[in-house]
Amino acid sequence: MSFIDTQDALSWDAEHLSLMSKTAADVERALSKTQRSFEDFKALISPAARPYIEAMAQQSQALTRQRFGLNQQLFAPLYLSNACANVCTYCGFSMDNHLRRKVLNAQEIDREADALAAMGFQHILLVTGEAPKVAGVDYLAAALQQLRPRFAQVSMEVQPLDQPDYERLQKAGLHGVLVYQETYHRRVYAEHHPVGKKADFDYRLATPERLGNAGVHKIGLGVLLGLTDWRTDCLMMAHHLRYLEQRYWRSKFSVAFPRLRPAEGDYHVAQPIGDAELVQLICAWRLFSPDLELSLSTRERAEFRDRLLPLGITTISAASKTQPGGYAVDADAALEQFAIDDARSVGDVVAAIKHAGYQPVWKDWQPGW
Repeated sequence: MSFIDTQDALSWDAEHLSLMSKTAADVERALSKTQRSFEDFKALISPAARPYIEAMAQQSQALTRQRFGLNQQLFAPLYLSNACANVCTYCGFSMDNHLRRKVLNAQEIDREADALAAMGFQHILLVTGEAPKVAGVDYLAAALQQLRPRFAQVSMEVQPLDQPDYERLQKAGLHGVLVYQETYHRRVYAEHHPVGKKADFDYRLATPERLGNAGVHKIGLGVLLGLTDWRTDCLMMAHHLRYLEQRYWRSKFSVAFPRLRPAEGDYHVAQPIGDAELVQLICAWRLFSPDLELSLSTRERAEFRDRLLPLGITTISAASKTQPGGYAVDADAALEQFAIDDARSVGDVVAAIKHAGYQPVWKDWQPGW
């Protein structure tokens, strides 16, 4: 059995109708509980919960403080390459976009690492396009071995790999892997990923299981908010999370909330999610899964991120660059994967965290090597 079987047994339309039929009584019932089911999660992300966002936010804030204290963990993405062999309609790195491609060499990686370390970062996320011929497992293993002695935690957001590859990378110092399904809707997924290995929906969907089998410490999930109906997509992701938690209980899990941003190409967001709805979604996730790491990136504007900090978020990025070499090597914005919205310096983000009464955390733990 795999989650692929569970996914195929779930009806997108039936799940959508079920959550859209939730009432105010269902929301109040969910808010009265300390442990919430899938039905409760449906209620909390349904339109019926809109008048209850304040109550959800209060409970989410209290629960987050109980589980995580007054802490916000900081990380930064380090883009190694923008080369890509896929066509993705919404992505600046898409193979059909005519932009200069760059793959950092060892010296350039060192310069980027110097810049990030100087800003105080101890947790970095390595990001590439999906181009295994130029940024494959050998390249990633070498980058990990180069960077691991300099940072407490090195995670990845790269192309899905086979289990033996993850086992190899873990031995090289890999801490966690973020692999967003983008959308759990098969037809919509196919529309947006017509060319390349990423077109294989099932291979991508089974990636977290390969990660769990490889013993990777942290597994990150996410959907691109805006590709399709966000409520049903996040409900499917909740099914995925529960499946994984029951089987890979030694691993830690995280969920991110990437709203689609402007990028190279002419994609227009099909079904955007508003600010109030994003607040509702974040709070619903916290109430559904109290110990889950919830991450928010610089895709969101500064003032909005500051308001969200107390409501359930536990991990944020700062001063992010979404192009290879963006910190010290190559400041060409034309190489970006997408445009960020919160362009504040690390110092300004740290000041905002402290102003909200929270403690910025650069390193929460470090494995012995």
